[in-house]
Amino acid sequence: MGSDDKCAAARALGAARAINHRTEDFVAAVKDETGGRGVDVILDMVGGGYVQRNIRAAAPCGRIVNIAYQDGFRTEVDFGPVLLKRLTLAATTLRGRSPAEKRAIRDALRHQVWPLLGSGERAEARIKPVIDRVFPLAEAGAAHAALTRGGHVGKILLSLAAPDG
Repeated sequence: MGSDDKCAAARALGAARAINHRTEDFVAAVKDETGGRGVDVILDMVGGGYVQRNIRAAAPCGRIVNIAYQDGFRTEVDFGPVLLKRLTLAATTLRGRSPAEKRAIRDALRHQVWPLLGSGERAEARIKPVIDRVFPLAEAGAAHAALTRGGHVGKILLSLAAPDG
């Protein structure tokens, strides 16, 4: 999390601990929260200088999965801890996948995830997405500006429907 407000929002949604990476050393916080063990799974969207920190924060036999590289694709890595902890490093993206792979992912989401979202007024949702704001498609520029400003908690969506329907 990049702000105290986002940490508070995560706790309100049920997080046991939220770490503001701007004011706390997340490796130290993870180690403190886990009694020095580290965490089993890290989903990294930052890359760059965070790769080595993620390795330090990972528990033995942990997994680190990179899904984006906002801090850059290149960094220097000490692989000693990767070997000693028997870590698994992985990366994935949708961009380079074939249309058949994308369809398979879509179909798996439709069958395994969509039902957890619930549908209709009486459905009980097990997954509740956090949506900050919804913009009509015609206001895509304003939506992008809101993303650039930051400070949002949850997703910023574009909609084909009118905002009230």
